[in-house]
Amino acid sequence: MSGLCGWLAAGGAAGLATADGAAPTALAGMAAPLSRFDSAPQAASISEVGGVAVAAIDGSRHVYQQDGLQVAIWGRPVLDGSADEVACRLASLWLSRGVAACASLSGPFCLAILDSFSGSALLAVDRAGMHPLSYASNAQGLFFASSHDALLAHASVRGALDPQALYHYLYFHMVPGPATAYLGQQRLLPGEYLHVRGGKQCKGSYWQLAFQEPAAGRARASFASNKQEFLRLLRLAVESSLGSDGASTGAFLSGGTDSSTLAAIMGQVTGRPARTYSIGFDVPGYDEMAYARLAASHAGSIHHERYVTPADVLAAIPAMAAIFDQPFGNASAIPAFYCAQMAREDGITRLLGGDGGDELFGGNERYAYQALLSQYERLPIMLRQAIIEPLLFRQQRGKPWRLGEKARRYIEQASLPLPARLDGYNLLLRHGYRTVLEAGFIDTIDPGMALGCVNGAYWERQGQGLSQINELLALDMRFTLADNDLFKVRKACELAGVEAAFPFLHDAMVAFASRLAPRDKLDGRRLRPFFKRALAEILPPAIVRKQKHGFGLPFGQWLHSHAQLREFAFDNLTQLRGRGIVRPAFIDDLKGRLLAEHPAYHGTMVWLLLMLEQWLSQHPGALGALAGGFAANATETPVVLDPTA
Repeated sequence: MSGLCGWLAAGGAAGLATADGAAPTALAGMAAPLSRFDSAPQAASISEVGGVAVAAIDGSRHVYQQDGLQVAIWGRPVLDGSADEVACRLASLWLSRGVAACASLSGPFCLAILDSFSGSALLAVDRAGMHPLSYASNAQGLFFASSHDALLAHASVRGALDPQALYHYLYFHMVPGPATAYLGQQRLLPGEYLHVRGGKQCKGSYWQLAFQEPAAGRARASFASNKQEFLRLLRLAVESSLGSDGASTGAFLSGGTDSSTLAAIMGQVTGRPARTYSIGFDVPGYDEMAYARLAASHAGSIHHERYVTPADVLAAIPAMAAIFDQPFGNASAIPAFYCAQMAREDGITRLLGGDGGDELFGGNERYAYQALLSQYERLPIMLRQAIIEPLLFRQQRGKPWRLGEKARRYIEQASLPLPARLDGYNLLLRHGYRTVLEAGFIDTIDPGMALGCVNGAYWERQGQGLSQINELLALDMRFTLADNDLFKVRKACELAGVEAAFPFLHDAMVAFASRLAPRDKLDGRRLRPFFKRALAEILPPAIVRKQKHGFGLPFGQWLHSHAQLREFAFDNLTQLRGRGIVRPAFIDDLKGRLLAEHPAYHGTMVWLLLMLEQWLSQHPGALGALAGGFAANATETPVVLDPTA
């Protein structure tokens, strides 16, 4: 929960840090947003070169100050195998090893070190990006915080909203790092550090995910030995995630393989039934409660469940928009919040999440589908271009050949290279950005940058000789996990006053997964064959066989059935018309024809726009920046909408 913040004054300037006793006030102002939702206790340190503060529960709050050094850590890191006196020992390691000290840390954390002797600073985040950290620099110094709301609370940091970030939000449903929602602010990527000294910045990686694919002809480890190692590491990861008081730790339980595994292993590790928490929806095709109950019964857990309603969504939207420090459009944050809230009311202070299992062991359906599409690439080019494609794409009486419609769609997708074809169902691409966005807004952005973000992350792995499955896993670890799933769960838990932990992202587990052969993650179209086989004695067969679902929100369906929710959503879309971002004609078409044609698909777009409007309304600083930019010609500033008013 919560986070850290602080600054390093430019050139070690004492003025910014201590003039008129302003430093404690400035630092308290930055730290206040960190405790806004969970009231986490704070610890702070002020010196002649800067200040640091950490707001977090006991065990996740580490501050050290001595001999000209300030060390602030948010999280639960392990240093050289020990979690004791981490900040003090890291200070010593910094003096002897400098930036290389980061490589000795594991577990979830972000950190800041201020060194008054050298006038330097070090910022770093954990290997999986579980604890974020952003920064901004100007003539006054280097400013940093795990939340943009905290960063913007310092008077020396500007809050100009970046229109490119808003485009990326509509494209990705979040703002991918290292960019942020604000101009001049950057976010560290997983395993990255920033070293600042003498006004110069050096950013690099102290750790990167490295796959160790077996060389051709080299003997692979047996399934039995891999299984033994996997189960040992799984128990270790769960045990280390329980904290000092495992009795106050529970687990999300969706009924999928990852959460079901954690529930079972928790019982084995603690010797007592795990406490598990599930969310359901009274909507056909969305309710997975039967699987959650099966998993709970099999694991012998003490199970709790709640059915989320449209009224629950209405009540949660403003707070959910407020807690995210930049636009975020994953609707499953709502059920994740209610799941965490239910756990908190039951006395739980920490929840284990199964996030990372799919991205390490090959659990997403798109991996199998991309493997199927890639089979077309292996056909001889003459066969494809001279026979298959002319046959399937020929026109008969102005209409496509009826029998080849599915094949046409397959070839259309297969003909695109990776990673471009991953965006086949992208809402913004399907409609066309010129149809969706205002011309004035388009003039401020580069639409090609979105695909450039994905290409950059994907193609940096090229030349490493990786299999397609490992290339996709690396991409998802970077985008799907760090920028989306972890962000979602962590903030939803923070809103409920619960700490989140992710055993599958334990460093030893990540290292193990990177050594598995590609066929252990995807065999033909069989998803994560090793994972499922290794857990066959732990999980019910029905859980092993089921497709991934999670806590997806039936928002589009509820727009049709719940008048108050629809009214609130449409009111927010009307408010958004005056921002200069989305074309009013598209909003009108979305509310009418498009939503009626496909409630689930276009309901997602309604949610994205609704949450954008709510985020702007809940963040006055961002709203002010927007009003002075591409929305300057708006005739009226929309007001904040509250569904409970």
